[in-house]
Amino acid sequence: MHTNQLKPNNMKYVFTILCLSLIFVACETKEEDSGAQEAFEKNSETVMASLRAWENESIDYSIYADDFLMRGTSYGSSDSISLAEMKTMDKEFLAMYDFRIATDTIRLLPGVAVETNEMDGSVRHYTDWEVTLPATDSTEARSGIIKLYSSADFDEDGKIVFEHSYGDFNGLMMHLHGDDDYDDTHEEDDED
Repeated sequence: MHTNQLKPNNMKYVFTILCLSLIFVACETKEEDSGAQEAFEKNSETVMASLRAWENESIDYSIYADDFLMRGTSYGSSDSISLAEMKTMDKEFLAMYDFRIATDTIRLLPGVAVETNEMDGSVRHYTDWEVTLPATDSTEARSGIIKLYSSADFDEDGKIVFEHSYGDFNGLMMHLHGDDDYDDTHEEDDED
């Protein structure tokens, strides 16, 4: 009489191979996750230093790759901004405004690769900034809070290669440079 059942010794062999395969796969995934976690932690330090540099008005551009691009996210802005263009814009902004982080605790979060949804070392965060247009001889200082979502992608050398931030930049500029009617108009709209 023939049976197609595996003998106990064959079952042990198959079970052992299956267990070893699972252990190998689990270890491989853990090593990949560990590398992405380490990259995220290192890159988080760079992002935090960048945020503090904006508050201190002393930006260190060595953290950016030579081929860096920033995505323009404001209405009417160009699709991408080069490192040289960003330096020029930053110089103008820092000369005109004062910046202060208004978020009590900055939480840096890991980003993921679009293709795989796996951690890739990128860093994202939600941060509130108080932006102040200083007083002049004829005007009082004026401040506004902008809520930003920002993300930074890094190259293999740990330099920022791509960055973008989303927030109501145009609304902030209208508030800082507009007249008091801007605020009154928005309050009326909210009451309707």
